[in-house]
Amino acid sequence: MNKYLRQLFTAVVVLFAILGLSSTMITAINANKLNNDPRNQRGLYHEFNAPRGSILASDGTVMAKSDPVNDPFAYQRSYSNGPLYAPVTGYFSISQRADRGIEDSRNKLLTGESNQLFWQQFKSLFTGSANKGASIETSIDPKLQAIAYEQLADKSGSAVVLEPKTNRILAMVSTPSYDPNVLASHDTAKVNKAYSNLTSDNSNPMLNRAISELYPPGSSFKTVVATAALESGKYQTNSEVPAGASYTLPNTNTQLTNATFSGNGGPDGKISLEDAFAYSSNTAFAQLGGALGSQAIQDTAKKFGFGSSIPIDGSNSTGDPMQAIASKFPDNPAPDRLALASIGQGDTQETPLQNAMIASAVANGGTLMRPTLVDRVRSSDLTVISQTNPSVMSQPMSKDTANKLTEMMKAVITKEDPHLAIPGVSVAAKTGTAQIGVGNQANDGWIMGFAPADDPKIAVAVVVHNTDMAGGDAAGPIMKAIMREALGK
Repeated sequence: MNKYLRQLFTAVVVLFAILGLSSTMITAINANKLNNDPRNQRGLYHEFNAPRGSILASDGTVMAKSDPVNDPFAYQRSYSNGPLYAPVTGYFSISQRADRGIEDSRNKLLTGESNQLFWQQFKSLFTGSANKGASIETSIDPKLQAIAYEQLADKSGSAVVLEPKTNRILAMVSTPSYDPNVLASHDTAKVNKAYSNLTSDNSNPMLNRAISELYPPGSSFKTVVATAALESGKYQTNSEVPAGASYTLPNTNTQLTNATFSGNGGPDGKISLEDAFAYSSNTAFAQLGGALGSQAIQDTAKKFGFGSSIPIDGSNSTGDPMQAIASKFPDNPAPDRLALASIGQGDTQETPLQNAMIASAVANGGTLMRPTLVDRVRSSDLTVISQTNPSVMSQPMSKDTANKLTEMMKAVITKEDPHLAIPGVSVAAKTGTAQIGVGNQANDGWIMGFAPADDPKIAVAVVVHNTDMAGGDAAGPIMKAIMREALGK
């Protein structure tokens, strides 16, 4: 072989090696990256040409489904009562793909591409049939979701309803909301315009306030402080604690007062722990927080879930996990900041889910269960692929403490807020009114509670943002309506 033939042969071998390497990079190593690239129209058509699984409520109500259509995408995603269920479902669109909610957290199952659907994929390969996605059965109760949404529809806020023994999420409402159907259109221009309008809206309708927004909890946080006090062994429900008509925050000239005369205590300036809780005495709990110390309160708050994001649904194997952002209690605050934090102001912040979990833990005898949103997953032939089983998240308090807190929370209704009582039902609750805005001109109105107090079926947390009313008046009637619906009262 002469010199030129050898050079030609070498060049051909090198080119084949480069071709083989580049093909391997494209088809194997970079396959997932290329499939997920939003510019890859083949991937887009592949996703839309397969029947995506449905998302269902606990009674079988269809919240999201895909129907065959006569256009290049083959299937159209649609959402029944879109704004009602948007925080739960999220959406699936040609511009954003799966985003938020179950659409995102269970995307791989809905598309039929999860390894859990291996045998169905194997069958589709040999029969030539479409690879159908799995259906997702959630724990959402449509009646509770609807009543919570109706009550909050003209407000900014959120409501979360839990089943205390399991912490299945029965309702998760966020207002203002949005309609996922406008993002599910096959008209790219319309979808992009709708998305731009939603993301630029100052009311932030696409935000799931139940798990992705932090609010100062106001006096509803006194439940955590009361837990720390009772768990310390130094206090009982009838223990007398310092209160008074006003309290000067440590090292400041700032005077803290009470919303009602009843929170001031007796002539000696003292009040029982139960009455301090029932009448929401700021002066009592600010001083109680100082006496307990920030570490004791922070340790208790962490047992309830503060300081860490809380998994709600899904995993990396099913999609992008849905999580609630971490609620906050300050680390080693100055004495004046501790006093404010102990009454749910200052640096204390919570998600509505977190507050519902606190109520749920008390209702469940001191045991906090992990919150879940999906009951089970079924393949297209209705075979159950996976089922969610209740699991313990933590033990924030003893059963004895839970029983004492229940009595204290019942006293909130009987002593301070009788307008929230439900005939024939014992209700346990704690209200909260957090001052917000410039000059504290507005409130975040809270309530959290459970019923029936002697055999809890539901735990509820409601927040109404930027209201001019106290928590018992702004959020209280909403909780009452939800409880009446749940208990048939």
